[in-house]
Amino acid sequence: MPTTAPAFADATASDSALRRFLFGLPGVDAVGLEARAASLGTRSIKTTAKAYAIDLAISMIDLTTLEGADTPGKVRALAAKAVNPDPTDRTTPRTAAVCVYPDMASTAAAALAGSGVKVASVATAFPAGRAALDVKLADVRDAVAAGADEIDMVIDRGAFLSGRFLKVYEEILAVKAECGPARLKVIFETGELSTYDNIRRASWIGMLAGADFIKTSTGKVATNATPANTLLMLEAVRDFRAATGVQIGVKPAGGIRTTKDAVKFLVLVNETAGEDWLDPHWFRFGASSLLNDLLMQRQKLSTGRYSGPDYVTVD
Repeated sequence: MPTTAPAFADATASDSALRRFLFGLPGVDAVGLEARAASLGTRSIKTTAKAYAIDLAISMIDLTTLEGADTPGKVRALAAKAVNPDPTDRTTPRTAAVCVYPDMASTAAAALAGSGVKVASVATAFPAGRAALDVKLADVRDAVAAGADEIDMVIDRGAFLSGRFLKVYEEILAVKAECGPARLKVIFETGELSTYDNIRRASWIGMLAGADFIKTSTGKVATNATPANTLLMLEAVRDFRAATGVQIGVKPAGGIRTTKDAVKFLVLVNETAGEDWLDPHWFRFGASSLLNDLLMQRQKLSTGRYSGPDYVTVD
């Protein structure tokens, strides 16, 4: 089947070929990976650089509501916050996107029309991904038809963990074909993949199949984005671009709640993939509570006073 990376066409020619390719990737030194992630997390960012980092982080947020109790009113309120995060300071950047379930995509699209903020929609039987392929593809078609600019799909972790790598690859290809103009983010649910080697293999499957982004997590399990698993995925997109010329984005999601956390991730991006990824088109935070902390820290930098949580909206 076709791939967006012709240099690796042979790797996806068959299940056995893909298996050989994936198990031929360099093994991950877990101790070294975690040590490097921890070391980069100690970098100190001050004053002007911190202000820049805060604004950049705000502009990279996919402001998200993925709850069974979501209502059109909640989605419209979230869209308003995405467009104007701090009503007291109109210089505050807009967020990158609002992320919702497919049945809320049309509501988000109407609320965000003309704003430049993207509509992202989870699909493919999010978050478990336990559905037949035709159901998953219908989920994607519905979201795109409703106005989604971006689709966040989940891989079949059961297929991956049982070694059916070509099935995972072909499913991503099929979803990508249904996306049309929408960009595709492929979620691995790294907390369920057990090993760093598996995260590296999943990253390469996603990239070979045409993902526009690779994403750590759904935010619905105990272990979500960590500096180490994000560092590993940043290494993967860096190496993929070096081999193919194709740039792919990265989205850590779940568990990133503070400005300090966000800055650590931005340092990882800069020091691993490079400045080209320091842009909302190539790096996103899957978060909601993070935005409020960024806004409070931004207010403190501009006024010298910490306003506290009573001065930002509760999502």
